[in-house]
Amino acid sequence: MTDRPAERTSIRNRPTRDRDRNGSNDDTAARAPLTERISAKLSNAADEHRANANPPAPVPRKSGSAPQKAPRRARLRLSRVDPWSVMKTAFLLSIALGIVTVVAVAIVWSVLSAAGVWDSINKTVTDVMGGDSAQTFDVKNYVGTSRVLGFTMIVAVVDVVLITAISTLGAFLYNLAAALLGGVEVTLAEDER
Repeated sequence: MTDRPAERTSIRNRPTRDRDRNGSNDDTAARAPLTERISAKLSNAADEHRANANPPAPVPRKSGSAPQKAPRRARLRLSRVDPWSVMKTAFLLSIALGIVTVVAVAIVWSVLSAAGVWDSINKTVTDVMGGDSAQTFDVKNYVGTSRVLGFTMIVAVVDVVLITAISTLGAFLYNLAAALLGGVEVTLAEDER
């Protein structure tokens, strides 16, 4: 019988991963179980992480020694912003801004009232207008604390909605621009200590 060339196999034709250093077949050699190989990889990665997290203390240099190395730099690119996280963060920050606005207006209005600004305005209007109609004028009827705080709360609620919507839309627009142009590049450097 003749062997056909396609059916003949040779060690030289087998992939290199099936042969060991001597050229013999590796099918009979036992490999370590998958869990042991994974554990070994994880422990190597953990050791490398610990080595990078705790670098050895720098050796103090002598006055005549060579200058220190320049700090390491890394160039990173912000290629995508998650719109959902932007929306949540913008919503939280806009609520905080709305609360600060309402509290600030309440404090300013109470300080103006305690300083006698409203009474001074009423007196000035009475002096300018003269007559009986001026006696009934009270500026607090037009810009009273309850009216101003109510208007401020309405503005704060509208701001919460607008800031959240505009920030989310901005994240979508940034993602579109980053897909076309590559995103914003940032260069980070180590602290020089």
